[in-house]
Amino acid sequence: MKRILIIDDDMDMCQLLSRFLQRKGYETGIAANASKGVAAFKEGNYDLVLCDFRLGDKDGVYVLKEIKQINPDTEVIIITGYSDIKMAVEVMKQGAFDYITKPLIPDEVLNLINKAINNNDGSNTGDSTNKSLKKETASAGNVSQFLVGKSPAIKEMYRQIETIAPTNYSVIIYGESGTGKEVVAKTIHAGSDRGNKPFVALDCGTLSKELAASELFGHVKGSFTGALNDKEGMFETANGGTLFLDEVANLPMDVQASLLRVIQERKFKRVGGNKESTTDVRIIVASNENLKEAYTTGKFREDLYHRFNEFSIHIPSLRNRPEDIPLFANFFLEQTAAELGKKLDGFEEDVMQLFLEYNWPGNLREFRNVIRRAGLLTTSGLINKNVLPWEIISGPAMPGNAGGTISAQEKTAPPAAGLKDAAAYAEYEAIMNVLKQVKFNKTKAAEILKIDRKTLYNKIKNFEESKL
Repeated sequence: MKRILIIDDDMDMCQLLSRFLQRKGYETGIAANASKGVAAFKEGNYDLVLCDFRLGDKDGVYVLKEIKQINPDTEVIIITGYSDIKMAVEVMKQGAFDYITKPLIPDEVLNLINKAINNNDGSNTGDSTNKSLKKETASAGNVSQFLVGKSPAIKEMYRQIETIAPTNYSVIIYGESGTGKEVVAKTIHAGSDRGNKPFVALDCGTLSKELAASELFGHVKGSFTGALNDKEGMFETANGGTLFLDEVANLPMDVQASLLRVIQERKFKRVGGNKESTTDVRIIVASNENLKEAYTTGKFREDLYHRFNEFSIHIPSLRNRPEDIPLFANFFLEQTAAELGKKLDGFEEDVMQLFLEYNWPGNLREFRNVIRRAGLLTTSGLINKNVLPWEIISGPAMPGNAGGTISAQEKTAPPAAGLKDAAAYAEYEAIMNVLKQVKFNKTKAAEILKIDRKTLYNKIKNFEESKL
C-alpha cells in the first residue's frame, strides 16, 4: 500500500484530505509545518509528499530540497493559491512533480497523485508511453474538474479540444463566467507536447494599467516607483509552456501593442530594461465578450485579435445543457461528501426540479458552490430545498432571462427583519439589474456602479452568504 505525507498548517485540510485518501486505499501521515514534515518523512517510508507552499516556519522550497536530499526518487506535489502559481512553477523547475491550486478538488488531487506514483514506478518511460499517459491524464482531468456530460454541445466542444490540443495554434475560448474557461485551457495544454512544461494563468481583469506590463513582461529594479527588485514576467515563467490570459479584453491598449510585438517576434524587454529576451510560449486567451465586437468598438486591437483567432472554442452555458444538470449535481455532491467526510445520499425530488428550472448565471462555478453549501448545512441523507440559496427556491427563472435573475416585479421579496435588511435587499436588486444589462460582465458592471471589481465581488459574495 502506497504511503502519502500531507504537510499543511491548516489541520482541517490535512484531516479532510487524509480521510479521503485513506478511503481510496492509501496510508497517510500529516504534519503541521515544514520542520515536522521533514522529520516525519525521515522517520516514515513515504512514496509521495503533498506540501502546501506557504507554511508557518518554512516554505515549499525548503521542504522539497530536504526531501530530495533524503530520497531523490520521492515525488513532491506543491499545493498553492492562485497568487503563488509563479512560485510553484519555480519549485517545479527545482524538482517538484507538479502543483495543484486551491480550492482542492478531491478527484483532481487523486488523479495527480496516481500520475505521480505511476511516474515514480517507472511506468511512463519512453516517448510513446509519455504521450499516451499525457492523453489519458488530460481525459481523467476533464472528468474530475469539468465533467464532460452527455449533451451534444459539450461533446462537440471536446472533439474540438482533441483536434486543436496537439498543435501550437493560439486559441480564443469564449464562455460566460463560471463555465470553466481555465479548465478548458489546461486541458488543451495537457494534450499538447508542452504538457510537461509550465501552464501559467493571468487574470487580466484584475490588473491595473501600471501593473499589466510588469506582470506580462517583468521589470528591472528602479523602473518605476515600487520596483525595488528585478521581477520575472509571465512570458519568462511560462517559457516552453502555455500562457493563459483570462479576460484579455481588459488589457490597456498600450499593453496590447507590446503584446502584439511579442507574439510576432517572440522577443520582449522587461519594463525599464534594454536587454531583449526570446520566449517560446503558446498563448490561449479567454473572454466573456466577443473580441470581434470589441475591436469594432475600439476596445481591442484588430491585428491582435487576428493573431489570437487561429482557433476559437465556445463553452456552452449550463442552462443550455439541461440534460447535464443531474450529472453535475450528483458529481459535485460526491466531491462534497468526500471533502466533508459525510454520507450524503442524493437530492429530494423537488430539489432537482428547482435545479432544472433555475438559469444558473454563474454556471458550473455557481452550481458547485450551491452544492458545497447545501452539503455543509446537511447532516446526512438527502439534500432538501431548505438549504438552498434564496434565489433558487424563490421560483424558476423567467423564460428568455439570460442572466437567470428574476426582477423585483417577478418575485416576492424575502421578509425583512428591519431597515438594514431592506436596504441590503435594495442594493442587491440594483446590482443584479446592472449585471443583467451587461450580460453579467462584472468589469462593466463595476464601472457602471462606480465601484471596483473587488468590491463588487465581495458584495455578491455577501449577498449569497446572507441568502438575499
